[in-house]
Amino acid sequence: MSNLAFPKRPFIRKLGTIGCNNIVETTPLVYRGELYRFEVVRRKSFTSENARADWKNINDLPCLRFVHVRTNTTTPCFADGHSFGCAYAEGDVMYVVTGSSATWGSDGLVFYRSTDLVNWEQYTTLNLPGWKIFNMNIAKMGDVYTLLIEISAPIEECGQPFTFRFLQSTDLTNWTLTSTDCVFQKDRYAGAPSIYAFDGDPYYYVGYLEAYPNHCYANCVARSKDLKNWEYSPINPVLMYDEFEDKKIGNPFLTPADRERVKAALDINNSDMELCEYLGRTIIYYSWGDQKGTEFLAEACYEGRMHDFFKAFFEA
Repeated sequence: MSNLAFPKRPFIRKLGTIGCNNIVETTPLVYRGELYRFEVVRRKSFTSENARADWKNINDLPCLRFVHVRTNTTTPCFADGHSFGCAYAEGDVMYVVTGSSATWGSDGLVFYRSTDLVNWEQYTTLNLPGWKIFNMNIAKMGDVYTLLIEISAPIEECGQPFTFRFLQSTDLTNWTLTSTDCVFQKDRYAGAPSIYAFDGDPYYYVGYLEAYPNHCYANCVARSKDLKNWEYSPINPVLMYDEFEDKKIGNPFLTPADRERVKAALDINNSDMELCEYLGRTIIYYSWGDQKGTEFLAEACYEGRMHDFFKAFFEA
């Protein structure tokens, strides 16, 4: 019998579905002591009451906004015509990175910042001709910021769609692409990225989407000290689709029509997991659905610090 100590899975409490309008790639974060959710939306279809997202409507360009979670109020939309994105708060400044075009797979990035979530300054850009960039996320370790980007081209950089590559900066303005061996999961699909780092811990923790048979997907986690050599959690996945838990109603304001849509939906996917720590609790947003356009936003939590949550997936 092996004496190998095995990690004990942290208890994740799924709180249920909170959104039915296909806004699913979201980032939770704390800004000035308040919990916000960053969203990529379409101005016409997403911002109308009870509207459903229509990503195929090319006349309804994507844009960005924040939701103040406690009051469920939204900030004015900004960055019209930019797809995908992530937000990173430092002090009184909110930074946002987004794709340079409205199409999926931009060949560049645009960087915004604001001190009030209303007035935004586009302060720098980064062009990567021949690249196709999708989701992205930022983490800070020491004095270095790391920007993770999900790519599907060029083929020599990603192997196959999708793969994660990394850029680094010391000022959130001037970014340098890391060496080609700084890459995550080039041998097979890796989607829905997130990256986290913690004071005193030498590891970067990366959340990613693993593909399973029959077009099913689940959130997993890996870690690395150098963005080259990766250790996968032996107790992956982090979140597995479960229609009894995912379909719980976590938002009392969902309409009867919303609830029927939840009840009838196919659930073969937990994806786009992103986390933050707020008031001592780890907040988790994730998507469930069929990965074919019928998607729902759901919330979960871990009753403890986010650093402890990630370490628990690797250490006994």
